[in-house]
Order: sequence, then C-alpha cells, then structure tokens
Amino acid sequence: MTKFFNRASETPKRRVLRSAATRHELMLWQHLKGKQVSGFKFRRQYGVGPYNIDFYCPELKLAIELDGAVHAQGDQPQYDVEREQFIKPFGIQFLRFSNDMIETNLESVLETIRTATANHSAD
Repeated sequence: MTKFFNRASETPKRRVLRSAATRHELMLWQHLKGKQVSGFKFRRQYGVGPYNIDFYCPELKLAIELDGAVHAQGDQPQYDVEREQFIKPFGIQFLRFSNDMIETNLESVLETIRTATANHSAD
C-alpha cells in the first residue's frame, strides 16, 4: 500500500514550513502543543500525500487550517479546494480559521476546537 501520511520525501518541505511558521500559527501552536486541548496530541505541518495540514490530531482525524490573506490570492483558493478534496476521503474533518480570528478572538477559536473534541475521550 502506498504511504500517504508524512512521506519521508516530503520531510524537508515540512521542516521549512515549520521553521517559517507565521505569527498566527505560532500563537495557536502555543495552545495546541503538549496535549493542552482536551488531552489530544496535535502535530504541526502534517503531510497527507503531497499536501500539508497546518495542525492535525491523528486520533480525532481533525485538521486545523489557518487562512491568511494569501489564501484569497491567485490560484490559492482553487489549490485549497483541491487539497481538501484529496484529504477528506481519509476521513479527516477540517476546521478553518482566519488569521484575524486568531489575532482578535483566540479564546473563541480554542473553544471551537474544544467543542470539536468533546465527543472523544483522550487516553
């Protein structure tokens, strides 16, 4: 079977994305790392096929994407649709937040994530 998740060939790309994280990604990561949200482990820049998810909880199959201004420019909206269409058949659900939401209403974002985890129990 072909490996779809965190392919070794994509590791350098994921490293670059993690090291070049936006301020908003770092703000949210401070609250997701270390099982701070309902006891679930989240990963940064998780690979699914040729695509990367900003934050991903494998146990919940929950992807969290942050959308800055670049997501509305050029071919990016179509790329985002194609990426989500590729990833969803794996049973992965998406939560999307704008950078503005992270900046101005982080607690609401975290509450939305907590709500999404509410029907699951951590180890």
